[in-house]
Amino acid sequence: MYATTLALVGATGGAGTTRTAVELAAVGARGGRDVAVIDAAFATQGLSEYVHGRIGTDLTALVADEAGASLSAAAYPIAGGGGSGGRDDRGTLSGRADVVPARAPFERVARAKTAEAARRLERRIDEAATAYDAVIVDASPVASNEAVAAVTAAESVAAVRPATPHGSDALQRLHGRVADVGASVDATVAVSRGIDGEPEGSAADADVTLPATDPRVAAAPAAATGDGAYPRAVADAYARLFDTTLEVDFSEAGLLERIRS
Repeated sequence: MYATTLALVGATGGAGTTRTAVELAAVGARGGRDVAVIDAAFATQGLSEYVHGRIGTDLTALVADEAGASLSAAAYPIAGGGGSGGRDDRGTLSGRADVVPARAPFERVARAKTAEAARRLERRIDEAATAYDAVIVDASPVASNEAVAAVTAAESVAAVRPATPHGSDALQRLHGRVADVGASVDATVAVSRGIDGEPEGSAADADVTLPATDPRVAAAPAAATGDGAYPRAVADAYARLFDTTLEVDFSEAGLLERIRS
């Protein structure tokens, strides 16, 4: 098995990239896929918030210190969803949704951000592709070695931007940064916040638009079990971004819906 690898890159800070990556992994597992999310945003370490309980070995250790360890040493199931207070929903999913987070002190983060560590990160992404059906790499705007590794190692790149005029402007800058490292943005995901400043048409250039949802970490992953507009949009996004067909049972409709690319 060799997975499809997708780099999700934030066009700007706070675009919702990490949450989108987690939701995509959850809906993929709901549809029977094994999906991993790899953290390539070492500065924020936001992916670690979606792990319930203690994180021992993390991704920075694998790329800075423990070159011989398996990627599985730093893989953790995504903690439960829907405000479940940290319940592990892994058993309710048909597939597997894991995160490989960065959670480390500054000294190790600094060593994990070197060019050599970035090359090791590329190898870790390749390793994940042999163990999962899909691999999502959560990356910050391309301004660090680990982000460059993410966009150059992945088979495709999707930009995540707020559904605002500012998000559209940031997307144009990201296109230039990605092109500078020899890659290209293959798709755009616009994330709505449901607040003022999102005029109609501001996400017209996006391939996928995700509606507003509860932004709290405790409310994620909503796509693991939900049936509303947001989980359905995430399922459609998964199918489009991975160019696949994903079967998810949305009980609200009472039918097995086939989400096609």
